[in-house]
Amino acid sequence: MIENQAAYQALTTRDPRFDGIFYVGVTSTRIYCRPICPAKTPTARNCRFFQTAGQAEKAGFRPCLRCRPELAPGRRRWMTRSASRI
Repeated sequence: MIENQAAYQALTTRDPRFDGIFYVGVTSTRIYCRPICPAKTPTARNCRFFQTAGQAEKAGFRPCLRCRPELAPGRRRWMTRSASRI
Protein backbone atom coordinates (compact mmCIF):
# COMPACT_ATOMS: atom_id res chain seq x y z
CA MET A 1 0.00 0.00 0.00
CA ILE A 2 1.11 3.52 -0.78
CA GLU A 3 2.07 5.57 2.28
CA ASN A 4 -0.41 8.19 3.51
CA GLN A 5 1.68 11.25 2.66
CA ALA A 6 2.23 10.11 -0.94
CA ALA A 7 -1.44 9.16 -1.28
CA TYR A 8 -2.53 12.57 -0.03
CA GLN A 9 -0.17 14.26 -2.50
CA ALA A 10 -1.69 12.21 -5.35
CA LEU A 11 -5.15 13.17 -4.09
CA THR A 12 -4.39 16.91 -3.98
CA THR A 13 -3.01 16.85 -7.54
CA ARG A 14 -5.72 14.45 -8.82
CA ASP A 15 -2.99 12.35 -10.42
CA PRO A 16 -4.66 9.91 -12.87
CA ARG A 17 -1.81 7.39 -12.48
CA PHE A 18 -3.25 6.47 -9.08
CA ASP A 19 -6.81 5.84 -10.24
CA GLY A 20 -7.68 2.31 -9.15
CA ILE A 21 -4.54 2.05 -6.99
CA PHE A 22 -6.11 3.46 -3.82
CA TYR A 23 -9.29 5.04 -2.51
CA VAL A 24 -9.76 7.76 0.08
CA GLY A 25 -12.42 7.71 2.78
CA VAL A 26 -13.38 11.10 4.17
CA THR A 27 -14.23 10.73 7.85
CA SER A 28 -16.23 13.97 8.08
CA THR A 29 -18.70 12.85 5.38
CA ARG A 30 -18.32 9.03 5.52
CA ILE A 31 -17.90 9.06 1.71
CA TYR A 32 -15.06 7.41 -0.18
CA CYS A 33 -13.64 8.64 -3.49
CA ARG A 34 -11.14 7.93 -6.22
CA PRO A 35 -7.95 10.03 -6.15
CA ILE A 36 -9.14 11.81 -9.32
CA CYS A 37 -12.45 13.00 -7.84
CA PRO A 38 -13.36 16.59 -8.80
CA ALA A 39 -14.87 17.26 -5.36
CA LYS A 40 -13.13 19.64 -2.96
CA THR A 41 -10.00 18.05 -1.49
CA PRO A 42 -10.53 17.11 2.16
CA THR A 43 -8.02 18.03 4.85
CA ALA A 44 -5.39 15.38 5.52
CA ARG A 45 -6.65 14.69 9.03
CA ASN A 46 -10.05 13.63 7.61
CA CYS A 47 -8.58 11.11 5.13
CA ARG A 48 -8.25 7.34 5.46
CA PHE A 49 -6.69 5.42 2.59
CA PHE A 50 -7.75 2.00 1.33
CA GLN A 51 -6.40 -0.41 -1.28
CA THR A 52 -9.85 -1.40 -2.54
CA ALA A 53 -13.33 0.04 -2.73
CA GLY A 54 -14.58 -2.99 -0.80
CA GLN A 55 -12.30 -2.17 2.14
CA ALA A 56 -13.70 1.37 2.25
CA GLU A 57 -17.27 0.06 2.22
CA LYS A 58 -16.51 -2.46 4.97
CA ALA A 59 -15.13 0.41 7.05
CA GLY A 60 -18.51 2.15 6.80
CA PHE A 61 -17.96 4.58 3.92
CA ARG A 62 -20.41 5.00 1.04
CA PRO A 63 -19.37 5.67 -2.57
CA CYS A 64 -19.12 9.19 -3.94
CA LEU A 65 -21.80 10.04 -6.50
CA ARG A 66 -19.41 12.24 -8.51
CA CYS A 67 -16.45 9.94 -9.15
CA ARG A 68 -18.23 6.56 -8.73
CA PRO A 69 -15.34 4.73 -7.00
CA GLU A 70 -17.12 1.37 -7.08
CA LEU A 71 -16.73 1.48 -10.89
CA ALA A 72 -13.04 2.48 -10.88
CA PRO A 73 -10.55 0.51 -12.95
CA GLY A 74 -8.89 -2.16 -10.85
CA ARG A 75 -5.47 -3.70 -11.10
CA ARG A 76 -6.39 -7.27 -10.45
CA ARG A 77 -4.22 -10.28 -11.17
CA TRP A 78 -7.15 -12.14 -12.78
CA MET A 79 -7.63 -9.31 -15.31
CA THR A 80 -4.01 -9.56 -16.38
CA ARG A 81 -4.22 -13.34 -16.68
CA SER A 82 -7.47 -13.22 -18.67
CA ALA A 83 -6.18 -10.52 -21.02
CA SER A 84 -3.03 -12.50 -21.81
CA ARG A 85 -5.16 -15.39 -23.08
CA ILE A 86 -6.89 -13.24 -25.72
